[in-house]
Amino acid sequence: MFFEGFKRERIRTSGAEIVTVHGGKGPPLLLMHGNPFTHLSWHKVAPRLAQEFTVVCTDLRGYGDSSKPPDGENHANYSFRAMALDQVEVMAKLGFKEFFAAGHDRGARVLHRMCLDHPETVKRAALLDILPQHYLLNNITRQWGAFSWHWFFMIQPAPTPETLMSAEPEFFIRRKLSKTDQGVSFFDPAALAEYIRCFKNPETVHAMCEDYRATFGIDLDMDTADFDAGRKITCPALILWGAKGGVGRNHKTAEIWPRYGTNIVRMATVPSGHYLQDECPDETYAELRAFFKNQPRS
Repeated sequence: MFFEGFKRERIRTSGAEIVTVHGGKGPPLLLMHGNPFTHLSWHKVAPRLAQEFTVVCTDLRGYGDSSKPPDGENHANYSFRAMALDQVEVMAKLGFKEFFAAGHDRGARVLHRMCLDHPETVKRAALLDILPQHYLLNNITRQWGAFSWHWFFMIQPAPTPETLMSAEPEFFIRRKLSKTDQGVSFFDPAALAEYIRCFKNPETVHAMCEDYRATFGIDLDMDTADFDAGRKITCPALILWGAKGGVGRNHKTAEIWPRYGTNIVRMATVPSGHYLQDECPDETYAELRAFFKNQPRS
């Protein structure tokens, strides 16, 4: 029922097998999801974008039905560098050496790293509802720690978080997404059921934890080295966030991002919480379309 007319395939990269759906016509546009989702998180906007772009949506390594490689030393196989390389290789195998890209949540962090490691490939980048983890982890507050509790829970040594998360997987997913046990109405029930299906795989839960463990170690080391060396995102960038979410409540958001990008052409909000493309798909689509078409917005 989702992505009608798109082709689905598994594409082997140098480190994983990545579930990929692609379709449409026009310039290539890669869309990357966040935690705890799959490529389905783009189902409300990708078909519309495919009217003017060749849209590629993937399951990040470890997520959805993509493969779950071994952890690697210092969780390196779940670093944003490894995830970004997967995506660059997927696009290359589809025939795209240069492309537009958008990422939400963890996908935006993958995109941030991609822009630093592969600046020649990303023509324009849209980063949805994040602050750079280099900033966050060097400016931890009680408020952010309480709101983003899962960051600190999921980095605990295996198998403690994995065991607790897998004990009641559906409860954990709903609690994480809604902060209550009632669920969230704006998620399509079929998409939510698919996220829960994937999350019931213990290997997926472990991979998600490895993603967060890498963030506090090897990813932060890379980010610190780049920041200290003055390396920033250089391609045209859109910074988009939900006005009602955690990023939206940080009054310094517009001040922070220029420290990490030299060519931020637009910073804007949509009237949502964290899940922009589910809560406000029309507004999110309009922002992405205008940015990738290089059309000014008021």
